[in-house]
Amino acid sequence: MNIEADSNDITEHPHDDKPRPYKCTVCDKRFMTKGHLNNHKQIHTAGELYSCSHCEKQYKTLQHLKQHMNVHSSRYKCTECGKCFNSNSKLTVHSRRHSGEKLLECTDCEKRFSTHGELVTHSRIHSGEKPYKCHKCDKTFSQSGHLKTHMRVHTGDKPYKCSLCDKSFTTSDHLQTHKRHVHSNRRPYDCRWCGRLFKSSGHLKRHVYTHTGAKPHSCRHCSERFRQHAQLKAHLLKSHNEGTWFTCHICEKKFTYNSSLKQHIRRHEGVKPYVCDECLKCFCTAGELRYHALRHSNAKLFCCGLCAKDFKRKENVPKHFKRCAVEHGFTGV
Repeated sequence: MNIEADSNDITEHPHDDKPRPYKCTVCDKRFMTKGHLNNHKQIHTAGELYSCSHCEKQYKTLQHLKQHMNVHSSRYKCTECGKCFNSNSKLTVHSRRHSGEKLLECTDCEKRFSTHGELVTHSRIHSGEKPYKCHKCDKTFSQSGHLKTHMRVHTGDKPYKCSLCDKSFTTSDHLQTHKRHVHSNRRPYDCRWCGRLFKSSGHLKRHVYTHTGAKPHSCRHCSERFRQHAQLKAHLLKSHNEGTWFTCHICEKKFTYNSSLKQHIRRHEGVKPYVCDECLKCFCTAGELRYHALRHSNAKLFCCGLCAKDFKRKENVPKHFKRCAVEHGFTGV
């Protein structure tokens, strides 16, 4: 479910010096008019969400819902995707996304774009311009959307809610990743060396390093190289005192990631929020629950990269793989 944030939640032109006399008493953000302040205040309340009757979008103010509804009543409608626009010129520009037409060229690298906005955003890669500034921590961004997402770090807003559990996320991408990793058993990526299956190409890529010996992550202070970024981060902390340790307040054990510390503290406190649906056994982490759940299923998470035969146990794959390679006439595998 996609919930649109208040457009006044961020400053579209943060570099201006216009007076903003109206201050939010909750988050200290300032506004030029009292009306903008009143609209902004609604993001701090748990009030009613206004839903569009034509699509799934929801808004925190009636004003923004009415603005959105104009899209559905427009006579300038894309025949490819159904999206509506308030002018024919905007529809024409949008149609280039479907046709692949790219008329605008970057003068620095000759890359081409469909819209002027895409070209302007791209050009900031070359200029280094980051005009959107966070009023909380002074971090800057090249796109207003990136600033909008960043602001949720300060507000704690997580508008993307999982329909299968209680978790919420700051971005749609994080929600989709969560659903794929936690609530789906689909593993479309297989390792050609051992047949292990993975839910994402990134996980497969990191796994393949264990077979090839590749170490793509290098230390900028010495000649050490590592297979995983987490190993590099731990090395920087231990050997070069670069970065921040996350320390347990109970036993003073140190961790390189805050997520690892949170899991560790759960063990101190005896908190086990992950419950098996089959036997009701509880676990500290989602990974432990997923590993346990294999006992209750006939899931075959490993397969042969040559004939696609599935296996429940990893150790059964290498022997089969060698026989299969001979049968199919492959050598050097």
